[in-house]
Amino acid sequence: MKIRKIVTHVEEIHTEGGRPVEPAARIAVVAAVIANPWAGQGFVEDLGPGIDATASDLGRLLAPEVLRALGAPAQAYGKAAIVGLDGEVEHGSALIHTLKFGDHFRRAADATTLLPAVEKRGGAGTVFDIPLKHVTDPTIRSHHQTVEVRVSDAPHPGEILVALAAASRGRPQQRLADLSTEQ
Repeated sequence: MKIRKIVTHVEEIHTEGGRPVEPAARIAVVAAVIANPWAGQGFVEDLGPGIDATASDLGRLLAPEVLRALGAPAQAYGKAAIVGLDGEVEHGSALIHTLKFGDHFRRAADATTLLPAVEKRGGAGTVFDIPLKHVTDPTIRSHHQTVEVRVSDAPHPGEILVALAAASRGRPQQRLADLSTEQ
């Protein structure tokens, strides 16, 4: 795995809807910009060797970093892969939609649910939203949220930007009734 850069983004929301948020809501994102392991090979039928060579190491690298940046236990989490213009969306999906990648985050966050994800192809500076869901119960609506991310110079055409996101709590000032009230 060739890493060009790692970017960390942390936001802290102190006021929402004109009211204080206590404790402040924190969301952290850690993104690695890596060389696309399939770049320059044309159509690759078997993505397995690239997955085996990259996905686990990437998950092992990013999972502790996003939790360290969050500075609190993760209550919601998500992931993303943005593939540079010379790659396929499937290249990003291959890296993030495998237990070899996601289980590192699941274990580090004491999570049991599937990680929600976004994957797409784009040029440097592409804006993307990472969806977040509760780490143990995907029906808890207060934790359904997104975080907007942009890395100004990534991905280059032969790169993939892979990111993990975590939130310390649900949406600030959430007021939706529990899902069970509608069933």
